[in-house]
Amino acid sequence: MYQPANAVRLHVSLAEIDPPIWRRLVVPSDWTLDRLHLVLQAAFSWTDSHLHEFRIGGLRYGDPDQLEDGFGGPQIFDYTGVRLADFTGQDLTFNYLYDFGDDWTHVIRIEEWLSLDPLPRHAECTEGARARPPEDVGGPWSYADFLETTRDPNHEDHSSNLRWAGGHFDPDWFDKELINKDLRNTFRKNTSRRLHQPKPKPSGR
Repeated sequence: MYQPANAVRLHVSLAEIDPPIWRRLVVPSDWTLDRLHLVLQAAFSWTDSHLHEFRIGGLRYGDPDQLEDGFGGPQIFDYTGVRLADFTGQDLTFNYLYDFGDDWTHVIRIEEWLSLDPLPRHAECTEGARARPPEDVGGPWSYADFLETTRDPNHEDHSSNLRWAGGHFDPDWFDKELINKDLRNTFRKNTSRRLHQPKPKPSGR
């Protein structure tokens, strides 16, 4: 018996970063773009402290109350009325921008439309790699400089940058279990968001 698609598998990667920082996500297809925004925040461990928008087919989608600039710029379409299911069957790639200062562009590619039984109640991260950059680090180019300083103990900014990043930063950190825990809590009120990645536990003797 034919069952229509009720979920979508997405591949999401940060632009202009090499080696890539990416996540593979399964999301219910009836979720709207404002819910996908929160899913992406949780999947990449961002803190949702900056402006954001989606860019799909040359159009901008977001929160009009936050993004209307009053200067006659491109129209902002309300993302609360746009579902992933509105693109069912399309082989689509689109962008999600977070922090218009650092300009973190997430390239989202629809990999497959899925028919799941039962339909998951939460988004799920099935694969991924590497930690997202620190908030307010300055964008892809500044992130490269940040990594250079934290890798070189003799660099004059080594200690100060590590302190700013919470005392520890591992660019290869990826904890799927922790990310999925965050995804399960995505829509709960007063959800706490970690500013820094967890510090490694001391190894036993």
